[in-house]
Amino acid sequence: MRLHALVPCGGSGSRAGAGVPKQYRPVAGQPVLGHTLAALAGVARLDTVLVVVASDDDTGPRTAHAAWPGHPAGGEGQGPRLVVAGCAGPSRAHTVFNGLAHLLAQGASPHDWVLVHDAARCLVTPAQVNALVDACLPDAVGGLLALPLPDTLKAATPDGRVAATVPRSDKWLAQTPQMFRLGVLQRALARAEPRGFDGITDEASAIEALGLSPKLVPGSAENVKLTYPPDFALAQAILKGRQA
Repeated sequence: MRLHALVPCGGSGSRAGAGVPKQYRPVAGQPVLGHTLAALAGVARLDTVLVVVASDDDTGPRTAHAAWPGHPAGGEGQGPRLVVAGCAGPSRAHTVFNGLAHLLAQGASPHDWVLVHDAARCLVTPAQVNALVDACLPDAVGGLLALPLPDTLKAATPDGRVAATVPRSDKWLAQTPQMFRLGVLQRALARAEPRGFDGITDEASAIEALGLSPKLVPGSAENVKLTYPPDFALAQAILKGRQA
């Protein structure tokens, strides 16, 4: 049984602005993807870190390999090895589905664990990833990093007014990585593929559609997904603070 990380990296990041996919935007001295890979490279238990890019993406492979020097190339006790595959699909779920097939074709086992992590969550730390692994290895289903909802939650009317205050005690914000058995996750996504992966917003939602209940593992408020322009200023400040 091995552990693999899968980083879907095929999005355009249009909401982030700047005219370049957000995973390649510079933050604190290197592209967002570089910080993400540095965190995953620090998790010695990972066997493989697979970055899935579009087939016509030249920037992704260059960025990934440039961020990897100084980290072990693979082998027992040396940390994970980096693999870049140009098989991204038209959606995130499709990209993950294709990435799972690539791992299996390269010798991964359906019983292996796979940790799917957003390329744009560059503030994750090796300690947070290891906490997820520790919590999920003995679990029958697997799970995800998540954060209990800290704010009051409102439901809205179609015209943008408050319809109700929603109890938040059982509400969590899903994060990544999300960790499941490779074969089970592939089966869950295969069921959704004929519908164009409709309703699959993350790996946990695909697992839930099988009737399984993923484990919620407390994450960090810093593990945000960079989506809008202000998110990059926040990431810059956090990363600079860690470097100080």
